[in-house]
Amino acid sequence: MAEITGQPPAGLTREAEEEGFYHEAALNASWTGARLGIGAMSFAFGAFVFAFFYLRSLNSHGLWHPAGFKNPQLWAGTLVMALIVVSALVQTAVLQRIKAGHKRDWLGGATVALALGLAAIGLQIWQLTDLPFYPGAAGFASVFVGFWPVYIAVAFCTMVSLEILIMRARPIPELAFVEQPPTFAEAFAVQRFQAALSAFTVVWNYLAVVVIVAWVLFYLVH
Repeated sequence: MAEITGQPPAGLTREAEEEGFYHEAALNASWTGARLGIGAMSFAFGAFVFAFFYLRSLNSHGLWHPAGFKNPQLWAGTLVMALIVVSALVQTAVLQRIKAGHKRDWLGGATVALALGLAAIGLQIWQLTDLPFYPGAAGFASVFVGFWPVYIAVAFCTMVSLEILIMRARPIPELAFVEQPPTFAEAFAVQRFQAALSAFTVVWNYLAVVVIVAWVLFYLVH
């Protein structure tokens, strides 16, 4: 949940009260944005899942997976999936460390998660450039080549968000994560960062689940 500040003490100016109102709105916006994003991505990725099973069941003229069709490299798909899942697990684990006030532990873990995510994206881009089939070679090929560029674009934007969070965390004192900062401005900055980080973690975990589903469909089920 987003961090919620207490009621402002009596005697605050109107400007301070308005700042508190906008701060609460910003905290709620982080979670609202994450939930709306997951909903939108579910529709986008769900379209490819539907296309996969629809075309597979229809199998017009036997062109879903024709004889002699070469599948994409299993090792590459498995490694992409593993890198993203491990990245999400690392980020989820170190999230608890920063909540306990250990910012350095989170920075190290987040950097590892970022490197793993970018490595997975790079490997999947390479695989798309070295496929043993062209996009229209089969129904399977069309869904495969349609899904992965969309997933890569979303995952890359998510990694950019993680890089931004890493940079935002650097100027925040480690003590501010366990003790109330001396000013409202500093307290607001910490709480907004925590809300954004928690929302990011939920989205990245969601994408890890999506890549597992994609791995099962494209590399195990066919």
